[in-house]
Amino acid sequence: MRTDPSGALTTFTRLGFAARGLLYLTIGFLILRTGRTEDTSGALSVLAEGGGRTLLYVMIAGFLAYGLWRLSDAAFNIERHEEGKKGLAERGGAAASGIVHLFLAWQAIRLVQHAGSGGSSGGSGTQEGAQTALQLPGGQLMLVVAGLVLLIVGAVQLKKAWKAEFLKHLEPSVAHQPWARYTGQGGYAARGLVFLISGAFLTAAGFKEQAGEAGGMEEALTWLTSPWDSIVAVGLILFGLYSLIEARFRVINDVPVDGLASKARSKLPI
Repeated sequence: MRTDPSGALTTFTRLGFAARGLLYLTIGFLILRTGRTEDTSGALSVLAEGGGRTLLYVMIAGFLAYGLWRLSDAAFNIERHEEGKKGLAERGGAAASGIVHLFLAWQAIRLVQHAGSGGSSGGSGTQEGAQTALQLPGGQLMLVVAGLVLLIVGAVQLKKAWKAEFLKHLEPSVAHQPWARYTGQGGYAARGLVFLISGAFLTAAGFKEQAGEAGGMEEALTWLTSPWDSIVAVGLILFGLYSLIEARFRVINDVPVDGLASKARSKLPI
């Protein structure tokens, strides 16, 4: 029987939403239960320690499919974004999200390859990246721009939370449920705040030319004091729960795999 590659990608994309949800649930619960702050990479390591290779293989499949689906959206507008600047910005965001999730898949693959070899290396990956950037021509400007991009992303997340724009992607029967709305609003608000703090850190690192000023999610969560750290932790748990809602109820337009393959073959020289 012939399988439908588009349908298979959609199924695994839902698995990607679930994997993302599991990461954010882990980050939030670590803060509330132990006071430990981690970013998505750190949460992946924690899950690898508890769930082993089987869980990692499942998450790798999910992240790969999700990443490819988001990149396909950026390239072919399968989510039917509107024309103009807003649509282009949304497709740009889809591309960035796709790259991030492919990176998470790569990190999970590395964890599988190095299973049992000991803990992760210390130090902040964000600060190491900032240090590398500052050594390049125009590195200071690169950091400032990266920080400003994160600030914009954070503002967009807060806008989504305020207007509940995320609900348009859910099945109508679920989108009208208050529990879906409030779960998503709390999650996007917390995520937006973390992006704003991270963007401020990165922008400051660029202006001061000091890599030690840079910080990602882990540093942003560490910077928060009580009770804000707990409030944001609850918000990240809500984002994890909303990701699980999306895994089941998000309307996902199939990637026309066969059609794209046919177009590619038609352009090949005979």
